Amino acid sequence: MKRRRRTEILIEGDAQLAQKFAESIMDIYECREILSPQYGLTMIKMRETAKNSLFYIGEVLITEAKVEINKRIGIGIVVGMKDELARHLAIIDAAYKAQLPETIAWETVLIEAEKQINIERAKRQAELFETKVSFETMEI
Repeated sequence: MKRRRRTEILIEGDAQLAQKFAESIMDIYECREILSPQYGLTMIKMRETAKNSLFYIGEVLITEAKVEINKRIGIGIVVGMKDELARHLAIIDAAYKAQLPETIAWETVLIEAEKQINIERAKRQAELFETKVSFETMEI
């Protein structure tokens, strides 16, 4: 599973999942904190569809953390002021980079969490479609 997909699942899904994964690594391996969670700003890129060009829409507050496990550095970045989640994401990222055996079992859990996220998105989308107005059927 690619890093981006894994991170999206951990951020959008159950917050306890990232904590559970990180704690399972911290119990067994030495986790050296390189950068404790700190706040910063980053620019948000958007694509302008008419000209197909990129532009910066503004800034967003992020929390960033860095951790080292078995000489592999993991980075956790999350939108908002979420110190613990950023630390947990950094530990999980370092565990994957170090190819720890615990990460193999996480794949099925992450896939199940992704399915649950997709079900919730579909429910929200269905609720929105119920309120959608069709202007083509309205008489003027």
